[in-house]
Amino acid sequence: MRVLNLGIISVIIGAVFLFASCGSGQKSQQGSEKSVQAESEENWIQLFNGKDLNDWQIKFTGYELGYNFNNTFRVEDGLLRVRYDDWEEWGSQFGHMFYNGEFSHYRLRVEYRFVDDQVKGGPGWAFRNNGLMIHGQSAESMELDQDFPTSIEVQLLGGNGTDERSTMNLCTPGTNVVMDGVLVEQHCTTSDSKTFHGDQWVTVEVEVHGGEIIRHFVEGEEVMSYEQPQLDPRDQYYDKMLSEFGDKIITSGSISIQAESHPTDFRKIELLVLDEN
Repeated sequence: MRVLNLGIISVIIGAVFLFASCGSGQKSQQGSEKSVQAESEENWIQLFNGKDLNDWQIKFTGYELGYNFNNTFRVEDGLLRVRYDDWEEWGSQFGHMFYNGEFSHYRLRVEYRFVDDQVKGGPGWAFRNNGLMIHGQSAESMELDQDFPTSIEVQLLGGNGTDERSTMNLCTPGTNVVMDGVLVEQHCTTSDSKTFHGDQWVTVEVEVHGGEIIRHFVEGEEVMSYEQPQLDPRDQYYDKMLSEFGDKIITSGSISIQAESHPTDFRKIELLVLDEN
């Protein structure tokens, strides 16, 4: 009789466990489906359409707005490419390509990779170097010989195959930020990201909340954050930019990518507008 009771109890426990497992599996599946649905419902704007550069404006140092020096920015095989095969050597002609309009609260997601060799004479610091310029001045307001737009630069970097070199660093042409309650006036600050060597694709994201907090992500992991992006009174264009932005604290601005001597590919540049509340 005792053996029979134990058998019955075992069957009951098994049935309860099976029922609980099925319920847990269903909940897990439902959670996954909700996550996929939420992602699909997000209205991401494709800044790069994979076909042309019609929504972008190009500005090179020393040249009028709209001149694509040496066909540096181009679309090939569905990729946005920064190329130097038509250059003989580097001549300090820094390039920036601005997306039309300005943005304040958003997430900017980019997939990029570095390829090939740096153009002859390119500066050492620009090896495998590009950038996402956010909260920037307008393309139209750049001076003819201005190297970089006043902006917050989210720096994209690649490794040399040996040494450590983080990506999604911060640089501040004409600007400053606040970190941990302290005004940061140095030009560049490194992130906590790992190094990406070779020609591999890297997915990065910037989360921007107007004049408040900005966060950098690499492959889904947060690697840096800071607050209160603002104009630098020490900069030569400070008065001009103060008039353009309307305040020392920068709450919105242009988005641009760079051409500063190393070939780069972009296969995705997309933006999700966030609620300002």
